[in-house]
Amino acid sequence: MPTRLPLRLLLLVLAIAGAAHGRRGISFSDDDRSLLLAGSSDEVAAATSVLRLPSAAGEDPAPEACEMTYGFLPCTDTAPGNLFLVLAYGLLMFKAATYLSAGSELLLEVLGPGVVGGLFLPILGALPDAMLILVSGLAGTKEVAQSQVLIGMGLLAGSTVMLLTLLWGSCVVVGKCDMSENSTATDSQDTKGFSLFGSGVSTDVQTSYAARIMAISVLPFIIVQIPQIFRLHSGHRLTVLLGLIAAALLVLAYCLYQVFQPWVQRRRLEYAGLKHVMSGLLRHAQTHIFGRLLREDGTPNIPVIEKLFCKIDLDNDGKLERGELQAFILGVKFEDVDLDSDLAVDQVMADFDTSHNSVIEKGEFIDGILRWLEEAKRSVATSGSDSRKFLQDFHTRTRDERSQLLGKDDEDGEAIENPTWTSFKAILLLLLGTAMAAAFADPLVDAVHGFSNATSIPSFFISFIAMPLATNSSEAVSAIIFASRKKQRTLSLTFSEVYGAVTMNNTLCLAVFLGLVYVRGLTWDFSSEVLIIFSVCTIMGLFTSFRTDFPLWTCVVAYLLYPLSLVVVYVLDFKFGWS
Repeated sequence: MPTRLPLRLLLLVLAIAGAAHGRRGISFSDDDRSLLLAGSSDEVAAATSVLRLPSAAGEDPAPEACEMTYGFLPCTDTAPGNLFLVLAYGLLMFKAATYLSAGSELLLEVLGPGVVGGLFLPILGALPDAMLILVSGLAGTKEVAQSQVLIGMGLLAGSTVMLLTLLWGSCVVVGKCDMSENSTATDSQDTKGFSLFGSGVSTDVQTSYAARIMAISVLPFIIVQIPQIFRLHSGHRLTVLLGLIAAALLVLAYCLYQVFQPWVQRRRLEYAGLKHVMSGLLRHAQTHIFGRLLREDGTPNIPVIEKLFCKIDLDNDGKLERGELQAFILGVKFEDVDLDSDLAVDQVMADFDTSHNSVIEKGEFIDGILRWLEEAKRSVATSGSDSRKFLQDFHTRTRDERSQLLGKDDEDGEAIENPTWTSFKAILLLLLGTAMAAAFADPLVDAVHGFSNATSIPSFFISFIAMPLATNSSEAVSAIIFASRKKQRTLSLTFSEVYGAVTMNNTLCLAVFLGLVYVRGLTWDFSSEVLIIFSVCTIMGLFTSFRTDFPLWTCVVAYLLYPLSLVVVYVLDFKFGWS
């Protein structure tokens, strides 16, 4: 069950809390002290060793330091202890993001892709980041909130920069194909290795529109920085309010755009259809041909794949033509989903025919089946030896993904078998994800703050580097898997979703942050952080808004922007005193 891991981790954290329940901040009555003093020194030492986690080696613990979140979750002032807590709470936040994603996807099956895909999915995807930003400035006095809110800004900046640099560059690397003479990437053809100018990726023009929307989304940052830009001595609170209003309006506008122009959802639906064709053909081949597609050691069984090719090749000419492929697909009979056979043939031809001669040769067929098997194994994360089981699991998963994206009123007339149970499951996942994000955001922020104090590393840099890994890892893995398909359509979907995630950071997450600053009366003093967000979004936005082809050298530019962003913040804040 997917809920076992976070529950086990929660029990682990609670067990640690039991060992740390008497840490600093716990006081004793006179009777308690007398009981302790009445015991031997060994008993007292044993009691105190249970009642608090150790401070730095050789130091006596101070009477006042960390406080346990909610009164029972552990805290410590040592660097290793806080590092463990950061990792534990970060993993729980990662699971919260996973449950939110799964629940929102299930809603597509009930409500359809228009409103859910355009309105709820972007908001739910940004919810963990928004929760962390919110709790970073809610707790404690105004002075405490002012110091901890830097963690929220670090998360906001780190998430945006990571998506547009490390993730964007990695998608270029894993998705690279050979560039043709007109500088366009050739689908599924990757023979030039790591040629900086000879290989790269291509996207469609709609993806460049998503990049332009992302570039426009930095407008609230400009508004809130007006007093600093023009060196005004007043108007800071007003500009924060205006930036908050602008960010909220941009969130609404972006969600409405997604509802009425759901081209990203259509791309996802097209890709889900191809995956279901893949799973159906592989499952049929596994069941009805001449043996397992994978050997016991998990390696592909090439002779069986060749026999499959010969079965489809009705005229034995060593090539698969459209008619032969369509006859085979019709024979598979996707009994659980009514697929358009013509569309399925088009998708398979586009995926396998790398020579673009309108036929699939034996080598192309074998290479295509090998890619499908690798993707199936990655999708279900199982061993290669149990090929029958993992192909069935892959088929079930792809069928569900497609039905979720189509919704209840899809054009094929597929009905939801149990809409009540699907709705109940979706609501449970959303509630679980929301509850976990709300519960563990505060202790994660406290752990980051404690680690910063223990190591003297500014909390901004810790949250900039570490916290986006907790909230964006699932999206990053999905994006890289999509990019590895080495197809223009899947790369377009990948980059569109990256730009969409950054847009939500610049609007929804910023609106939460500005609302926090305005309500609590905090000081807006994040010029260097805003500068790197604005610079990276503007550079990558302009770079990707007016072109659709990206040679491999562009990933080097993206990668370099990440460490450069950290250096800029360090120099401006700690050398020039911008903070």
